Amino acid sequence: MRELGRKTVNSSGKRKTSIARASFKEGRGVVRINKKLLNVVEPQLIREKIQEPLDLAGELAKQLDITVTIRGGGMVGQADAARTAIARGLVDWTNDLSMKDLFLKQDRTLLVNDYRQKEPKKFGGRGARARRQKSYR
Repeated sequence: MRELGRKTVNSSGKRKTSIARASFKEGRGVVRINKKLLNVVEPQLIREKIQEPLDLAGELAKQLDITVTIRGGGMVGQADAARTAIARGLVDWTNDLSMKDLFLKQDRTLLVNDYRQKEPKKFGGRGARARRQKSYR
C-alpha cells in the first residue's frame, strides 16, 4: 500500500483470545500500544516482552513508527499478541531472511501465533479436569 509516497505495512498476531494489529510507517521510532506510548505501558514485565522484537531489530526500529491495537484477552496474552504482530511487521517491512532467522532462533512465538486455548470446564467438577471427590462413608 502507498500513502503519499510513504510505505506502510500491516501485520497481526494472536495469543489465546487476544488479537493485535500493527501498522508500520517511516518515522522517528515512536511505538504506541492502544494509543499509549510503549514506555508508559505497565507493568514493566509486559513492556519488556513487547520491546523484545524491537531490541533484536536494532537500528531499524528507530526508523519506524509502529501503532499496535490490541483487543480481547488479558495482559500477558495481549503482550504476546503484540510482540508477534511487531516481529511479523518488521520482517515484512525488510523482506530480510536473516532477520526472520534471528527471530525464529530467539523465540519461535515471535513469528508464529500460539494457538493454544484454555480447555472448557465440564460438569461434575470445578474445572476442565478436576472432579469432586467421592466418599463412600
